[in-house]
Amino acid sequence: MPSALESPEGGEEDILSYEEMECDPVSPMDLSELLKERTKESHDRAENTQFVKDFLKGRIKKELFKLATVALHFTYSALEEEMERNKENPVFAPLYFPVELHRREALAKDLKYFYGEDWKEKIQCSEATQQYVDRIHHVGQHEPELLVAHAYTRYMGDLSGGQVLKKVAQRALKLPSTEEGIQFYVFDNISNAQQFKQLYRARMNALDFDKNTKERIVEEANKAFRFNMQVFDELDKIGRSLAEEAQDGGFPVHDGKGDIRKCPYYADKLGTAGPGCPFHAALGLARQPLVQLVLAACVAVAAGAAAWYIL
Repeated sequence: MPSALESPEGGEEDILSYEEMECDPVSPMDLSELLKERTKESHDRAENTQFVKDFLKGRIKKELFKLATVALHFTYSALEEEMERNKENPVFAPLYFPVELHRREALAKDLKYFYGEDWKEKIQCSEATQQYVDRIHHVGQHEPELLVAHAYTRYMGDLSGGQVLKKVAQRALKLPSTEEGIQFYVFDNISNAQQFKQLYRARMNALDFDKNTKERIVEEANKAFRFNMQVFDELDKIGRSLAEEAQDGGFPVHDGKGDIRKCPYYADKLGTAGPGCPFHAALGLARQPLVQLVLAACVAVAAGAAAWYIL
């Protein structure tokens, strides 16, 4: 298992240091440069999806953040399963950094925080995420050289823009300063993200790929961005359907439209214990004769005050 400072072979003569990475010359034909330049448009489009723009502005509902964490869990479970499968395959082995990069355990902690001990029974893979997961499994099992594209897209993003999202989420959702709920963004085994990214790119550039394989990896990286955008769009649609969360941390209130069973407070209507929907409870109360009399008196007083003001 190579560490951040060792080659996959682990030989002392091949040790790569962070300092050496900073001085390495970069060629326009290096895989890292090709990926950087030719995924820029896809990267910009992903950053301009409504979900990401809202997130960066701190407009993120807790329920939606939880669903985004679920999507990440399924994505990284697939990615790291395939990375484990190919950890000794020369087309991917140099990029195998389980201690430094793997996110599956961190995401499990986040889901436990949000959903409780039985979080596995409470989550499910969405349609857009499943398509992403299926592609990762296909690549890992049939075209492992393309796994480089998915690892690059995810982990380099996590070490870059992901650190901005971490701070936004912690502030907007009022998460604990102990970083519970955002362990996904915490890389305890990377002391310097910038230097580690330089090391990672150097390892990518050292992979023995011909021009055609590099082209396929770039194409797969753009495909990975599209999968991410589909997940973002799916989350955005879900977000628009969610009721606005109460500012004081309370629950959304049913608006009286549609099926009462969609109201979070409908339990007593179904014969179970618990408070009724505030909207329907108010309607029921308003039907009481005494309440109607009081309301009528209030309306009369308000009308008199308004007439006095106008005069």
